[in-house]
Amino acid sequence: MEDYKKSLDVVGIGNAIVDVLIKTEDFFLNENNLTKGTMCLIDQEKAENLYFKNKSLLETSGGSAANTIAGLSALGSSAGFIGRVKEDQLGETFIKDLCSTGALFKTSPIKDGPSTARCFIYVTPDAERTMCTYLGASIFLEPKDIDFSIVSNTKILYLEGYLWDLESAKSSFMTAAELCKANGGKVALSLSDSFCIERHRESFQFLIEKYVDIIFANENEIISLYKSSNFESSVDIIKKKCEVCVLTKGKKGSVIINNDKYFPIKPYLFGKAIDTTGAGDLYASGFLYGYTNGKDLEKCGHIGSICAGHIVTQFGSRSSTNLNKLLKENLSFL
Repeated sequence: MEDYKKSLDVVGIGNAIVDVLIKTEDFFLNENNLTKGTMCLIDQEKAENLYFKNKSLLETSGGSAANTIAGLSALGSSAGFIGRVKEDQLGETFIKDLCSTGALFKTSPIKDGPSTARCFIYVTPDAERTMCTYLGASIFLEPKDIDFSIVSNTKILYLEGYLWDLESAKSSFMTAAELCKANGGKVALSLSDSFCIERHRESFQFLIEKYVDIIFANENEIISLYKSSNFESSVDIIKKKCEVCVLTKGKKGSVIINNDKYFPIKPYLFGKAIDTTGAGDLYASGFLYGYTNGKDLEKCGHIGSICAGHIVTQFGSRSSTNLNKLLKENLSFL
């Protein structure tokens, strides 16, 4: 990648959510009418009720883009995050936890309005995640909340699809993307979830067509985006839209695509998968770490795959292992 001599490697914009990680059993999901393996949105009342039903195993700053930024910071990248929290207990948890990773976070908390967002992540013994998300203050991000000084000084602006519901958030994305590209940066987008794509398919296609240089998606998401009959036909479309396509395929690994160049990436396994929280987010961390450090695309894919393969062997999306050491042990080119 060209050296833009920017002060930051990656700046992420997304939902500022406190992840509340809970180990549970299938009967709890059934008792609370939660469909295993899915994500559902809940209101503040249900969020408060669920918070006191279980003892949390871990509370960390979360949200897809925030997880990626924390992963980048752990790898040694200079990274920043833009997102909205409220001035409350969970808002304080988010700020302290994210800043402890070394990431830059300066978005001022709001004093009024909905409380800080939270995501209950119920992990059953089979490592399956079932999520209930209260979006709270996070979705009310507005252009005035954007720190344009860091957006104009980043190599990569990383956007998450989860923050695409309100017009104010869309406007924030567009404004930031235009500024980043005007200052020589590139824009990356994570599609986040098929649930998001179903609601915003056409506007996602517009965003990709006009602004996005690097797309992150899994197999189901990219098929859903273009209502394709299979993975291959969706690839034929997206590779003409984006400079780089980073497409994950679960246990089958991933593929990096640049025009007509395909780089299949094997999955890395470091033990039994006990929690898939943050696997895609940490893949993006590893890939962008390699990309902003001038590695070729195939190497970037391997770095991402290693980060993802490790994070699923522990609870939560913050690595308990030194990621740089892990990379050096598994990749001879580092």
